[in-house]
Amino acid sequence: MERENKYFHLPPISPSAPGTLYHQIVEAIKREVSEGRLKPGQPLPSFRSLAESLLVSLITVKRAYDELEHDGIIFRKQGLGTFISENGVVKNRKMKRRMAEHLMNQAIGEALESDMDEHEILEMTKQVIRQRKGGAKS
Repeated sequence: MERENKYFHLPPISPSAPGTLYHQIVEAIKREVSEGRLKPGQPLPSFRSLAESLLVSLITVKRAYDELEHDGIIFRKQGLGTFISENGVVKNRKMKRRMAEHLMNQAIGEALESDMDEHEILEMTKQVIRQRKGGAKS
């Protein structure tokens, strides 16, 4: 039986899913912040509470929280707990933009190596955007 977390809901964390367990937690929390379900100043569960609800070790949760704190998404206050940073959303979006730019550079490099011209690359990009928004047109 899956235990509910009174702070927020994360998707199941699984050894069979892509990525390490701690990275799955990091990505899930970043997604919750980006999508506005975790707000600045909102408390996060203790290591023990989150580990119990996700059925993972304390070390896994600690490592996830350490990475999130290093990235500026969360902060800890001694004796009070762990909270979403005021700048967590902004920092998370900046990291996502940097990753998007990196991936786009790779994709454009592949397209150019396959002899696509600028017009073809732009049209393909527009098509992908339309598909992602759910309005794919043939």
